[in-house]
Amino acid sequence: MKTLLATTGFVLLTLGGVIAHQAAKTGGPDAAVAKALIDLEHQWQTASKANDGDALAKLLADGFVALDADGTTHTKAEVVERTKKSKLTTNEISDLKVATHGDAAVVTGLWTGKGVDGGGKTIDTKERWVDSWAKVGGKWQCVASASATTK
Repeated sequence: MKTLLATTGFVLLTLGGVIAHQAAKTGGPDAAVAKALIDLEHQWQTASKANDGDALAKLLADGFVALDADGTTHTKAEVVERTKKSKLTTNEISDLKVATHGDAAVVTGLWTGKGVDGGGKTIDTKERWVDSWAKVGGKWQCVASASATTK
């Protein structure tokens, strides 16, 4: 099962990167959506660094699921609680790319994090991530997120 999760996460990351690269090259009418989603990713980063789980909760759909680099999965409630308890000294995102698909989109990027996560574990990591966004009730919300450690 862990192999299946890892393989699925790798495929999602790879596919998302290819799609995002194509979207970035073509530009076009999706530029406003891409800007809005990048702004939401930065709001996520800000909320995480400030331990503001309530602000983060507004960005996540009710059925949100996260797949961490260690293969564990977490619900929206668990991610919000972990955010409130974490103590990050470094929380940086970069290399953001957006691919839109109507009322859905994929955002990929690179995250560098140091500190203590919400479970009390010391972290010093660099991860590639993919967030899946959908328009829910007329506003963008993240429905799923997955990450994989980079070397």
